[in-house]
Amino acid sequence: MSVLKRIEARSDELAQIRRDIHAHPETAFEEERTSDLVADYLTRHGIEFERGFATTGIVATIRAGEGARRIGLRADLDALHIHEKNDFAHRSRHDGKMHACGHDGHTAMLLGAARDLKENPDFDGTVHLIFQPAEEGLGGARVMVEEGFLERYPMDAIYGMHNMPGWEAGHFAMRSGPMMAASDSWTVTLHGKGGHGAMPHKGTDATVAAAQFILALQTVVSRALDPIQTAVISVGHMAAGDFGAPNVIPSDVLVRGTARSFRPEVRDLLEARIAELAESAARLAGCTATCDYERRYPPVINHEAQTRIAARAAAEVVGSEAVHLGVDPISGSEDFSYFLNEVPGAYVLIGNGPVGEGGFVHAPLYDFNDEIIARGAAFWVELVGHELGTNRD
Repeated sequence: MSVLKRIEARSDELAQIRRDIHAHPETAFEEERTSDLVADYLTRHGIEFERGFATTGIVATIRAGEGARRIGLRADLDALHIHEKNDFAHRSRHDGKMHACGHDGHTAMLLGAARDLKENPDFDGTVHLIFQPAEEGLGGARVMVEEGFLERYPMDAIYGMHNMPGWEAGHFAMRSGPMMAASDSWTVTLHGKGGHGAMPHKGTDATVAAAQFILALQTVVSRALDPIQTAVISVGHMAAGDFGAPNVIPSDVLVRGTARSFRPEVRDLLEARIAELAESAARLAGCTATCDYERRYPPVINHEAQTRIAARAAAEVVGSEAVHLGVDPISGSEDFSYFLNEVPGAYVLIGNGPVGEGGFVHAPLYDFNDEIIARGAAFWVELVGHELGTNRD
């Protein structure tokens, strides 16, 4: 029986696990119930593990044969602060929290792979199954690295996987090199001298400086960046004045946004130009500016050898025609990058099917597609075989 057929035989069990997790979402570093569920499943199937990584993380270990090579497979545990609008039976029971990114499905897939690897130990080496907390913005992977996780569990390669709505269900996609963008946040405050809106000449108007700055931001990508490269700068928040005082020119205007890039030199350029444009716009209006640029998740850079291995493993599950190698990079970000900065590996995507009414990830009507759980779990198992080889006689 093929790996996929074996796992498909327990698809109902894995879907039930996935829906249980979906109904009880927990956000970053608070994934206590989810961690308990993972630990209970691993215990029932005789898989050794340790808890407490980055507070709620779990690392399970399965060994077979005499091989010395060690690899890691990672799933994320946390949900988002989103109010779910679905009305199916497994909708979130916690108002304001929702598995809107599919981490419930990622966890179910890795649990399915764990059981199959334990029951069919045909590989030669060690597999670490990493159930990581706090991927959504708070950098659980970074915390695990800082805590010495990779010293405790040294690995020769590491892999991660994420679902992708809008792509054909069960198809796999990946690329070597930049796969996902760096995610940075910036805050610019324009400081002026506020006053009466009917007498603007008696002050310095920070709102004019903010307007000039926001318009000038879009010249960074179009005029300061090599056209062969790419980046994104977007404004996500503005704050100035008081709604009840439209006749008052505010003294300060705060503008916040995100910057996305794929290469270190482009990241440096974005940071420098945002500050320069803020200061220049402020001077033109007789104001001053302060700028804070926070480097958050680094870009996800896949290693060539591990990307090829992942593609071969995916082809074993779904056939080469359903494996898309060399896809375009994605401007979203992932804290899996902290692992890839330390260990060779690859991050792959699995299609979640048509977007439909549910929309993309991080949307209140999103739901993970249970039909792809078996394929994702089978991919993990095949990947282990391709990385570690077989211990069969």
